[in-house]
Amino acid sequence: MGTKGFTLIEIIILIVMAGILLPTIIVPFVSAVKGSGKPEMVNTAMYLGHQKMEEFMKFQYTNAALNPAALTSYAAIAGFSGYEWQWEIYYVDSNFSNPDLVTNRGYKRILVRVKDPMNDTYEICSVVTYFP
Repeated sequence: MGTKGFTLIEIIILIVMAGILLPTIIVPFVSAVKGSGKPEMVNTAMYLGHQKMEEFMKFQYTNAALNPAALTSYAAIAGFSGYEWQWEIYYVDSNFSNPDLVTNRGYKRILVRVKDPMNDTYEICSVVTYFP
């Protein structure tokens, strides 16, 4: 017989094979599409962290804005939904360790943390010193 076309068994085999192979192709593709917004979130979070750090760094060591403060609670960032930040300012020793709120050793460590909408945290740390 010279008929053209597929038999029912061939179509069933094709459907079964497609059912097995398609998920292995689609799952990585869907994961890649979901993660494609992550670089933008990282850039935004780092931008916001640097913005807050620059705000602190404009002050002199003795300015009251840099008075030591324990870790603040997360606060929402106006104009950036889903992003939150917190910061802390501590006195540290010359090794930039042993933080405390009381003992002035001539160095203040400023730490800014930013959380993106996916709850990943990014930190920026800086140290200011006292020059009389």
